[in-house]
Amino acid sequence: MTRVLKLTSTLCLLLAFTACDARTDKTDGGGVILSITEFDNFPIGFSANGIANGPGSVSSGDLTITNIPKNPANTSQLMDVEMQSYEVRCTRGDTGTRVPPPYVRGVFGVAPVGGTVDYTGLPLMDLEQITNRPIADLLFENGGHDTETGETRILLNCAIRFFGRTISGDEVETAPGNFALTVTQ
Repeated sequence: MTRVLKLTSTLCLLLAFTACDARTDKTDGGGVILSITEFDNFPIGFSANGIANGPGSVSSGDLTITNIPKNPANTSQLMDVEMQSYEVRCTRGDTGTRVPPPYVRGVFGVAPVGGTVDYTGLPLMDLEQITNRPIADLLFENGGHDTETGETRILLNCAIRFFGRTISGDEVETAPGNFALTVTQ
């Protein structure tokens, strides 16, 4: 009888450990969905030499992040989202394969449940991206052309995502907002 009891106890413990998923707070989003709902006046291109010898960064246009409750009839201030960071990642829109390093920065703001938070002029790239390949190849001192493709321009497909946390502690993020950039000499 004690063997049966020990075996049953062991099986119950194993079931309890395998049934629990500590990551549920990262997938349920705290009952809200973050969405990039406005995406205006983004740059369509820039000169690598102009940025490297001028402002040193490429900035966004206007962005609005909306905090949408999954169940609008059941909300609380614990569903407000404190924005924490954003990330810009690029892929190539031409025949090249090299991409600039991801751009990740902190950001402040609160998107109240059922409300929005607005951003204007967020940096999308800075000298870290511009002074590394492939963009650095376009600088005049480096030859002025992409050494991978031989072209004097680089086409980038970029995606920006925002990350935050509800007041109750659940991690949330937006789906990527996509835009294209043409980088010239």
